[in-house]
Amino acid sequence: MNIENQNFLDAERWAGRAFFADWQKTTAGVADVTDPSTGAVIASVGIGGPADIARAAAEARAAQKGWAKMLPTDRARILNKAADLLEQNGAELIPWIMRESGSIYPKAGIEIEHGALFIRHAANLATAPMGLMLPAMDARTNYAKRVPHGVVGVISPFNFPLVLSVRSIAAALAFGNAVVHKPDPRTPISGGIIIARIFEEAGLPKGVLQIVPGGADAGEAMCVDPNIAMISFTGSARGGSKVAEIAGKHFKKVQLELGGKNSLIVLDDADLDIAASNSAWGAFLHQGQICMATGLILAHEKIAEALTERLVTKASHLPAGDPSSGQVALGPIISDGQVKAIQEIVDEAVAKGATLLAGGTHDGRHYAATVLAGVKPGMRAFDEEIFGPVACIATFETDQEAIDLTNRSDYGLAAGIISANTSRALRLADELDVGMVHVNDQTVNGGPFAPFGGPRKSGNGTRIGGPADIEEFTTWKWISVKDAATLYPF
Repeated sequence: MNIENQNFLDAERWAGRAFFADWQKTTAGVADVTDPSTGAVIASVGIGGPADIARAAAEARAAQKGWAKMLPTDRARILNKAADLLEQNGAELIPWIMRESGSIYPKAGIEIEHGALFIRHAANLATAPMGLMLPAMDARTNYAKRVPHGVVGVISPFNFPLVLSVRSIAAALAFGNAVVHKPDPRTPISGGIIIARIFEEAGLPKGVLQIVPGGADAGEAMCVDPNIAMISFTGSARGGSKVAEIAGKHFKKVQLELGGKNSLIVLDDADLDIAASNSAWGAFLHQGQICMATGLILAHEKIAEALTERLVTKASHLPAGDPSSGQVALGPIISDGQVKAIQEIVDEAVAKGATLLAGGTHDGRHYAATVLAGVKPGMRAFDEEIFGPVACIATFETDQEAIDLTNRSDYGLAAGIISANTSRALRLADELDVGMVHVNDQTVNGGPFAPFGGPRKSGNGTRIGGPADIEEFTTWKWISVKDAATLYPF
């Protein structure tokens, strides 16, 4: 079917509906989707409650066995077709991502590009070896193979709604799982409708993927539903803790990818122009609403003042506003409540002795690129994930102090190190208690081929991406074979 000259997203198909075996109304009603920058209503979707989740889970379980029995090459073909469709229709889909999530054009384009990469990675995994022979313990033959969990529940956030949804969905599907997905109700189109459409057109069997936007009650229903075997959650540490608690009580596997207070360590031998560029990108990209955002810039005391001056200059040249205008570097914060939370952290830091050198103000949901110097432990700006465009600068005297300041965090997602001496940077990297370290780069890095995640409030020891997808979205099954049954003494 040639879709290039058609309206691929076709709002008449899904307006006021969710994606079960096909597009249908939900029992919990309809919700408007608004542009966070202007407040304009851009669409409406069906919102799911517990009854809708129960229906979706039952239908997914019924469809899963047939999907798992398909040849891996056939599953891979459908996944690759979905990636093709995402790329082919990117020009139509990017404006939806911009308007719904407050993304500037380049960030929305990254979602299309990386979304397709994650799907193609999953397609490759579908045909990877899924078993091994075990050592003999007696005359029998023993082997173990990786098998799907059954139905995987995926819960995703608003900030990178397409990528952070499809990376779990595609991996789960590749191994023969069915999926029930609950995108954030603020971004159900980017995080749900687009994904449903590409898999619908790619020929995914009906019922294998169910997408039901919803709130906390829908998420809790997924965690307790007996037809769902695993929960893959991306979101806040508070939300992840709740998911782990409820799902754990119901004996489900739980994969968590949570927040971060990520340090960018700038050593005294760094090129300061490059370091300032990395700091600005890591702190301000997508208004700082990224789990990998550079939440703390640790600058060696010898170069801190010069680095700060450069960063202030960059912040002053990054206008915030409506991304659809094409004239801004920063779009809107997702909600008024989050704007209030950002302002409270900035104000508290200043009250405790930090210096506000740029920004610290907002026009509605458009928060200015902000630079705080003199940030210290004990300030919320030092300790907490802000999820706003706030560059927090602290200083250190020795490499060991930079390590200690990083490792004292309750989080452990990512870190970056800028240095002219790679060997020195690698020595530091080995001492940082985080899941990912990027030498001579800022902290916002991700992709389909590397295991992504971190310890403590950043996750629960699980990873997503690369070889970790096999570990997370399948489980072991041991099979032993005797040529004939034996007679036992009893």
